[in-house]
Amino acid sequence: MMDEAAKPTKPAPKGKGGAKTHGGKGTGGPAKPQRVLQPLTGRPRGARDLWGSVDFPLKAHRSPHGQVTAISMMKDEGPYVVEWVAHHLAVGFTDLLVYTNDCSDGTDDILIRLEALGLVHHRRNDIPPGIRPQPSALNYAQVEPVAGLSDWVMVFDADEFLSIRHGDGTVDSLLDAAVAQDANGIVVTWRIFGSGGVVDWSREPVTEQYRMAAPTTWNKGWGVKTLFKFDPDYWKLGIHRPKMKTRHIQTDFPDRVKWLTGSGKVMEDYFKFRGWRSITRTVGYDWVQLNHYAVKSVESYALRKLRGNVNNKADKYNSEYWSLQDRNEVPDDTMLRYTTRRNEIIATLLSDPEVRRLHFAALARAEARLAELRQTETFHDLVEGLAKASAVPISQIVAKPPQPRDREKIAALMTDVEKRRNAKAKAERAGEPKTPVEQVPMGGYVPGAPDVAAEVAVDWVENHGLKLPLDPRMFPSAALALIAAGKFERGLARKLPSVLPKGATVLEIGSAVGFLGLHLAQKRPDLRLTLQEDNPALRTLMSRIMAQNNRHFGPSFHLSDAVLDDPVRAVAGLVHSLKPQVLLLADPRLSPDVLADLLPRLSPPPAQIVLYGRLLETWHPRLSELDDLLTEMDYEPTDRFDRNLAREFRPARDEG
Repeated sequence: MMDEAAKPTKPAPKGKGGAKTHGGKGTGGPAKPQRVLQPLTGRPRGARDLWGSVDFPLKAHRSPHGQVTAISMMKDEGPYVVEWVAHHLAVGFTDLLVYTNDCSDGTDDILIRLEALGLVHHRRNDIPPGIRPQPSALNYAQVEPVAGLSDWVMVFDADEFLSIRHGDGTVDSLLDAAVAQDANGIVVTWRIFGSGGVVDWSREPVTEQYRMAAPTTWNKGWGVKTLFKFDPDYWKLGIHRPKMKTRHIQTDFPDRVKWLTGSGKVMEDYFKFRGWRSITRTVGYDWVQLNHYAVKSVESYALRKLRGNVNNKADKYNSEYWSLQDRNEVPDDTMLRYTTRRNEIIATLLSDPEVRRLHFAALARAEARLAELRQTETFHDLVEGLAKASAVPISQIVAKPPQPRDREKIAALMTDVEKRRNAKAKAERAGEPKTPVEQVPMGGYVPGAPDVAAEVAVDWVENHGLKLPLDPRMFPSAALALIAAGKFERGLARKLPSVLPKGATVLEIGSAVGFLGLHLAQKRPDLRLTLQEDNPALRTLMSRIMAQNNRHFGPSFHLSDAVLDDPVRAVAGLVHSLKPQVLLLADPRLSPDVLADLLPRLSPPPAQIVLYGRLLETWHPRLSELDDLLTEMDYEPTDRFDRNLAREFRPARDEG
C-alpha cells in the first residue's frame, strides 16, 4: 500500500537544509529579523493533505511550547506500533513523524491510517545505495517540513519509550522546567530494561510486561537521546544528539546552547560538540529517562532476530547482545503512571475499524510465524543460548565500541573553540575540592524492604577479608562503588575493632547485612556478639553473606529475633537480658525522640555507646540533641572516630 502523500522528499545536498525563519531565545539563528512561531491550535506545520482527512474523536495534543515532535524509524513493528503511538501521545508529544522501510507486517499501513486520523505523520524511507536505514531516514527528516518547522524535536527508536518523573509526567511539564532555566535542550539517558525472565510471547503492553531494569549506575547503559530546540539551519539531526553545523561553531551560537541533564542540571560544555553517552558527572534520571526495551521476551527476541532490524546489522541480535540488554537487577515501575491514559488512547485508536483490522492482523502474523519457529531446532537452541546469556553477571558484561577510541584522532577533529572550552572546563574541575568518598548521608543501603528473594548472578568482592555481593537491589550506587573498590564501611571496619574492651559483650541494633558484626567476629574472637536486624530483605542478604563467607552463628556470635515494633521496649529488654558493655546503634527507627525515651531506661547502662550507619544518615541534622542528652546522663563524646562516620560516647571521667 503506497500512498502518494507518504513518498519521501529527496534529501537536499549537504549543507542545504530546509530554511526556517523562526527562532527564539537560545535557539540560535543569524543576526537578522526573526519571528517566533506561536503555539498551534490546529493543523501542524508541514502536514500533508492526508493528515486529518478522516474525522476522528481523538485529537493530537497542542502544547504551549509549540510543535513538539518525536521522530522515529520503524521496520516490521506491527505488534507494537499502536502502543508506541499511544504512549507518546499520552506523554504529550504534539506530532509523531515515523519513517518506515521494507515492512512486511503492515507497520506502514497502520501508520498511514493513523496519519489519515490526524495523529501521525508517515513517511517512506527509500534508502539510497550505501546508506544505512537510520541515517537515511534522518537525512529525509532534516528537510522534512514537519520536522524543520517544529519547535522541539527528539529522535527515537521503536523500542524506546520516554518516561518522565518530573511534575505530572508530561512533556509540557518537563519543558516548563527546562525553559524556566533558559535551557533549549535535555539530554535523556537510556535506562536498559530486560526480559524480567519472561519467555513467552504476550499481547500485553511492553511497558507493563517488563519492569526490571539495569541499575542507574551501570555505565554501559548510558547512551542518550536529546530533546532539543531544532533549527535545521544550525543543527543536523543525529541518532543520539544533533550535530552543530560547522559554520556556526566559531560564532556566538555555542554560547546560546544550554542543555540540561536528565536530572535538570546544566550539561557539560563538551556535549555541545560531540559524544553520545552520559558520563559519571552528567548522568541523571531524576527528571526523565528513556526506557529502552531492546530484548523483550525470549520469543519476541526470536521473532526480531529472524526478521532483520532498522540498521541492517546482521549480527546484532546474538547472545552477547542479549546479555548486554537483558538487565533485570532493579525494579522500576514508573511507567505505570501512564497506564490509564495510554489505555484510553489505545481503546480509542482501536475503535477505528481500519486501525483495529491492521493491528490484529499484525499480531496474527507474528503469532503464526512464532508457531512455525517453535517447531524448529534453531528456535530451541536459541532459547537455550539466551538462558545461558541471562546468567552472565552484570559486572562481566563487555560492551565494546565499534572501533577503539582514538584520542589523537578525536583531538585532531576538534575545533579550536571546542579545545578551549574543554581545557577551561578541565581546569575548573581541577580547582574544585574533591568530594570525600565517605560522607553523611551516604546511603549505605536501598531504603525500605526491596525484593531480594531471588538469587541473581552477581559478583562477590572482598572487603576487609569478607566477600560482599555487588547486588544493586540492596546497595545504592555510592555503596556499590565502595564495595567494588573493597572499601565498604572502611572507616568503621578499621577503627571499631581497636576500641572495644577485651572480652566485652556487644549488642548491635540495626546490623543491616551483618557486615560489621561479621568483621568484628573475625577480628575480635574474644567478643560476645549479638546482632539484631528485623528487616527481612537485609536478613536474607545477611544469610547469603554468611554462607558465602562460610560463617555460622553460635553461642558467642548470635542473631536475635527481636523485632523493633516498639523500639524502646525491645532494646531495653535486650539490654536487660544481655547486659552488654558495648551498645552499637545503627537502626534508623532510633530517632532522637526514641533515644531520649530509651537511653535513661537502659539497665545496666552500657559503658560504651556508638551511633553510626543508617541511624547517623537519617538523623544527622539532629545529632546535637543526642550530644546534650548523653551529656546529661554523664556520658561524653570521644574523638576516636570521624564524626561523619560514627559518634562514640563513654561515661564521663570522674574529675574528683
